[in-house]
Amino acid sequence: MDENLEAIVALVIAYLLGSVDFAVVVSRRMGIDIYEHGSGNPGTSNVLRTLGKKAAGLVLLGDALKGLSAAAIGSWLGGESVGFAAVLLATVGHSFPVWHRFRGGRGVATAIGGAIWLEPFWGLMLAVGWLAIVLTTKTASIASLGAMALYVPIFVLAGHRGWAILWAGLTAALVIWRHKDNIRRILTRAENRVTT
Repeated sequence: MDENLEAIVALVIAYLLGSVDFAVVVSRRMGIDIYEHGSGNPGTSNVLRTLGKKAAGLVLLGDALKGLSAAAIGSWLGGESVGFAAVLLATVGHSFPVWHRFRGGRGVATAIGGAIWLEPFWGLMLAVGWLAIVLTTKTASIASLGAMALYVPIFVLAGHRGWAILWAGLTAALVIWRHKDNIRRILTRAENRVTT
């Protein structure tokens, strides 16, 4: 198969994988439409508040595995830069899922899952740091914004350059942009907490 075609196939698969929103899948299996409960956002935090820790854990794991799988497929079919681009497309899919009328989540777990495949040590440190901040502040958005602020620096520190850093930067920028309402609430001290 032609290299360019392989890269396109990897990116299409990444977007379609990203479009599987585990918050929607898990909540529907439990008889709930997550769009109609809590904040209405199909993400881990809203599932935690609405359905509890076990359901939220399944959503977090599923969304992270989407990013990890997309990175693996992209890296396998097209090399490093396609692996990074695949994480971006999986995050785009999570944010604007074709399977769920383009109403998706914010993409944090998907982006971090991709980082775990691309740079296992730093990706895991990012995940651990995210969890530590959530447990400390009880505010997932603060942890998510912190993780995205470190997203590009960890890859630069690991030696990545060029297209890989551009795709990583766009991934982080998308996730931060998806948190724009959270940022407003943080600034006005009105942000939702994740306690159940």
